[in-house]
Amino acid sequence: MKCPFCGFNDSRVVDSRDIEGGESIRRRRECPSCGQRFSTYERVALSLQVIKRDGRREEFDRQKLVNNMWKACTKRGIPVESVEAIARSIEHRVHRLGTPEVQSTVIGEYAMEALRSLDEIAYIRFASVYKSFADLDDMRREMEKLLDDGESERESAKKLRA
Repeated sequence: MKCPFCGFNDSRVVDSRDIEGGESIRRRRECPSCGQRFSTYERVALSLQVIKRDGRREEFDRQKLVNNMWKACTKRGIPVESVEAIARSIEHRVHRLGTPEVQSTVIGEYAMEALRSLDEIAYIRFASVYKSFADLDDMRREMEKLLDDGESERESAKKLRA
């Protein structure tokens, strides 16, 4: 591994640890030339193509998913770790489908489902972009649906307690 500080073409591993529940490995490295230490991360790279709405295909990029969800969560007090965990969960879920290609709409639905249970405002923000709301009426309908579903859940909870 090339040293990011001096550019030397080799480094030695000082420490390795499993992270993300064993899904990744964090390696502490040291450059024998300049003595600086740095971390690298390894994760399994499975090839998965995302089929976009316009028919284009691109490689699945978990960081792109994190960035898009994080925009919806801005100023909501949601920890970055929560968004990362959702993205990891979505990535695992998509890989478990067992297909080399997945529609972007599937990923979007998974993200909306997770954001809905995390934070309703983040969900509406994400949905407004994902569903391309044309006007305020579209957004109002989505919020009313969210409120109706919330009322149904509260009624079910009341019945279970009674």
